[in-house]
Parts: sequence; C-alpha cells; structure tokens
Amino acid sequence: MSKVAVPAESLVKARGKAEHPAAVLTIAGSDSGGGAGIQADLKTFMASGTYGLSVITAVTAQNTKEVRSFMAVPPEMIEQQMDAVLEDIDVKAAKTGMLADSSVIKAVVRAWNRHAARAIPLVVDPVMIATTGKALLESDALDTLRNELLPLASVLTPNLREAEAILEMATGSIDDVQKMDDAASLISNRYGVPVVIVKGGHLDSGSVVVDVVYVSASSSTTRVDSRRIDTDSTHGTGCTLSAAIAANLALGMDYLTAAKRGIRYVNEAIQAAYPVGSGNGPVNHGYALRTSPFALPTQHSQHPFTQYLKDSSQGLWQRYIDHPFVQQAADASLSRHSF
Repeated sequence: MSKVAVPAESLVKARGKAEHPAAVLTIAGSDSGGGAGIQADLKTFMASGTYGLSVITAVTAQNTKEVRSFMAVPPEMIEQQMDAVLEDIDVKAAKTGMLADSSVIKAVVRAWNRHAARAIPLVVDPVMIATTGKALLESDALDTLRNELLPLASVLTPNLREAEAILEMATGSIDDVQKMDDAASLISNRYGVPVVIVKGGHLDSGSVVVDVVYVSASSSTTRVDSRRIDTDSTHGTGCTLSAAIAANLALGMDYLTAAKRGIRYVNEAIQAAYPVGSGNGPVNHGYALRTSPFALPTQHSQHPFTQYLKDSSQGLWQRYIDHPFVQQAADASLSRHSF
C-alpha cells in the first residue's frame, strides 16, 4: 500500500490531474537539527502546497540546545546558486533567512538585482540571534542589511530585538504593543518596505501573543492576536513564519491575508509540536498534512484508488476474477443454463 502526504487543500483537480505547484525560493542557512533554516522553510513550503527551492548561505552545527558553530558559504557560490535557480525556474516568491555577514548580503543583493527579481515578492526575515542565544549575523553587517537588502524587501518580519537593532534603539525599548505599531511604520517609511510585521512573541502580553502588520499602501496597522502556548517547542518559528508568508504570496494571496494565515499556521504548528531533543524543540511543520492510503494519479497509474481497493481486499478480488463463472463470462464460454 502506498502512502503519500497530501495538503489539506488538495492540488488535484476534478479530472484527476495535479496542478503544478507554485515555486518558492528560500535563501538561508542550514540547520543540522532540522527545526529552523532551510529545513524548516522547505517543510513549510510543502505543507503549503508549493514547490520549495533553496540557496544555502551558511552551514550550522546545531541541535535543540545550542548552535555550536557556523560557516558562511562563499559569496560566489551563493550567487551561482541563485543564478542557477532564477535562470531556469519561474519563482513566484522568495524569502531570506540567515545571511551571516556583509559579504553574503551583498552577494544576495547582486544576484537578486541581476535577475531584475524586484517583481518577485521577497520576504526578509532579518535573522540575527538564534533561539538558543547564538549571534547569527555579524554586527558590522547591520548597515548592509539596512541599506542594501531592506530596499529590495516586499515584507520584513523582525522580532522585537531585531526591530530595535534595525532602528538603532536600545535593547528593551519596544516594550508594549503601541511601540510595536510605531516601530513597524517607522521601518516601513524609513527603508521603503511595503509591509512590516513586528512579531510580539517576546513581549510580556499575558495569554495572548500580538503580532503587528503594517501595510504602507494603505498606511494601516493590523494587530493579529494568537493564543500563547506554554511550550518549549518554539525553535524555528521565525523561519517558519516568513516561509509561510512567502508560500502564501506565491499562491496569490494579498499581503495582509498572507500574513494572517502565516501567523495562524505557526501558532497551530506550535500547538501540534511533539518532543524532539532535550532543548527548544521545533514546531510540527507537517500538522496540516493528511495521509492518503493511495497515491495520486500518474501517467502509468491512472486509477490508484481502484488499485488500493484491490490490494486491500485480502484476496477477495483475486478469488472473484478466478471464479469459473467470471472466467467463462469473459471468454464467452459460459453456458446459457448458468443464468
């Protein structure tokens, strides 16, 4: 029996053929623990019904307890990866994650501009510090991030500490929801980012987590409330959110809808998390997938459901087709009195 993971909103049309899923690109670091980085992004893309592509910017040695070390990929290799993907595949949306240092950011910007990719929605997750506390962005790279990458972004998703760093504010300055509103609009207006989402997971706001979505086109701020979950399974939530938003944009959603659905996806993935490791575990990226007992139709297997029924009949189907009555009916040798 074949089992495949199928998104809850199936990609199969009524005629039984699969649509081509939208391609989404992640430009980020690798997490050996599997909970964040490109691993989280690709899982999220698949759970969203999109096709994931990746450009690896750094390799980390980490688990649920710590980031032991990381090594940036050479800038020329990053550009070659981006060129290879963007020259060949119709990318509908992209996101960035861990970019490590100025040379990496500059390489991403060069390749992005080379392909006139501004028309592709770009979600920038300004990864600076891991859940375990390890710095993932060199301090001297902040100016490059602000001045070269942010002007290319369609959506920016900083947490409180990242928003403070971008705005050159003292740590802890953003300590209530109104200041989150102000920070989102200030970043948007200063750096020309159409949508800024300031994440409130680190804010002491009781049983509710508030994320702020500022959309410059309408000069509107929307506060999205989610239930706070008492859990240690929060590793990679920032990566997962930005990946979900990118996937939603690739599927044609508007910015606000993409943000709201991305936030809901992360919250539900946290609720559905299961223990992994002994530290801050990952969310359950695949919670929205269901298991089908039969494969989707293919060129050489056009009726998998029928085959599934046959395989599950415990020999009944074979006994039926081997029955003398059926055999004789098939070869036209069945006598009249048999009726």
